[in-house]
Formats: sequence, structure tokens, C-alpha cells
Amino acid sequence: MRKKTFRLVISCPDRVGIVAAVSQFLNERQGSIIEASHHTDLEQKWFFMRHDIDAESLAIDVETFRKEFAPIAEEFNMRWYVKDSEDRPKVVLLATKESHCLNDIMHRWHTGELNCEIVGVIANHEDLRSMVEWYKIPYFCIPVPKENKMPAFQEIEACIDSTQADTIVLARYMQIFPEYLCEKYRHKVINIHHSFLPSFIGAKPYHQAAVRGVKLIGATCHYVTADLDAGPIIEQDVIRVRHSHAAEDMVRLGKDIEKLVLSRGLRYHLEDRVLVHGNKTVVFAE
Repeated sequence: MRKKTFRLVISCPDRVGIVAAVSQFLNERQGSIIEASHHTDLEQKWFFMRHDIDAESLAIDVETFRKEFAPIAEEFNMRWYVKDSEDRPKVVLLATKESHCLNDIMHRWHTGELNCEIVGVIANHEDLRSMVEWYKIPYFCIPVPKENKMPAFQEIEACIDSTQADTIVLARYMQIFPEYLCEKYRHKVINIHHSFLPSFIGAKPYHQAAVRGVKLIGATCHYVTADLDAGPIIEQDVIRVRHSHAAEDMVRLGKDIEKLVLSRGLRYHLEDRVLVHGNKTVVFAE
């Protein structure tokens, strides 16, 4: 059973007195801090903060919190927000034919590990419909023809907007998002790719890596930008492989690390643990 909290997330120019001002604000309202994270980027002189505050310890609701905290935010030129942890973000998943990342996320959601509402799955093939509908999640099949992809992406956009999704996850979705959607849903679209890039570009990267004799394979979870696979990184991990592993073994191990990194990155995002500054992230992981 999760304890209800107000989640306060701040980034601002670094200066003396930020932590003191926030602490005094919470102390005056008897706010009990359950988890506190701070970081200062010394090169950019930028400060980052995330607090989980016991909602039951406060005599105010989240709207009053926003109103009363606003003067402090203005004084320190903060980019900030506060959320009620019981407000479940809406997530839409995009997939093609591979099921490992999609199924892993749906299973973690189904068992309560991911605190969100999955409002739909959009795919460009019918292959995964029965699996998705077993979870009683709406399935939208929108084919993307090679000749002219834009009408399909406009239909995908309309579908995403109709679900009122807060977060879009490309669960091994193999179509490239157009630039205008990357900008519209900035820092809301999460993708996963193998960490061989920029090496082994193109088809069958694990087979290429097997021929090359690599000893580590990994995955990168990141926000989608117009620069393909170059957006702010949320999470990464690696797994060791041996000379005895065939290409098929590397594909299997690669899928394991991909689904782990994607679900972990999604959880960090849903729990407001990821703060983006430029093309870098500060991740207050547990």
C-alpha cells in the first residue's frame, strides 16, 4: 500500500537559501519529508530538488500548496511542479511485432508495480492484439505504409490525444516519430534501443556484434527527440556475454536487458525522478 504524498520537483539557478526556503515552507505547514533528493550541476550552476512529502502531515490540499508555494518559486526563478501521488498518469504504448517490452510493462502494471493507467496500445500490425486484449487494454491498429507515412502519424496523434495520455512509450515500436510529434510531446515520449549505437547500425545489430566478438551488450532508455536515438538518457544497463554465445543467445539476452531498462526508466519517469536540463538528465533513482 503506497503512502499518499505530495511530490515537489524543482530546478532553478543555483544560489544560497533554496533548501532553507523550501524547508521553512514545509515546516510552517507541519510537512513531513519522506524522501529528499538534491543535486547541483557545478558547471551549469543549476540546482535540482525532489521531495516526497507525507500528504497526511499537511493541513492543505495540493491546489492550496501550489498557490502558497508560488511566491517562493518566483523568488528563486524555479521551474517546478507539485503532484498528488494518487493521481495516476495515463500511459499509451506503441508497438510493432516484438512483444517482450510491451508484455513486461503490461505485466508490471497489472501487478501494481507501475503506478499508472494504461489507456491503450497503438500498433502498426495485428500480431499483438490478443495479448493486449487479455489485459483488457484497448488495442488500436494503425498501419504505416512506406509510400506515405504522414496520414498514419496524424491518425496516431489523434488517437494519443483522444486517450489524454500523459506519457507515450515506444515499446520496440519500429517507426520513426516525425519531428513535429517529437516537439509536441517533448519529454513525454520514451524509447528503448540497444546500446551498440553508433556501432552496428541497421538490421540485426546483435548478429553484427556477435561477429565482432563484443563482450558487453546493453540498452538505453531515453526521451525521443528529432535527433534519432540521441535524446536525454533516462536509464542504461549492460550484461556480459561470452565467446560461447551465439547470435541467437545475444538476441535473447538483449531482449532481457531491453525490457528491464525500459520498465525501470518508465517507473523513474512516472515517479517524477527524472529532471531534464538541456540534453542531460538528473535521475533521483531509489
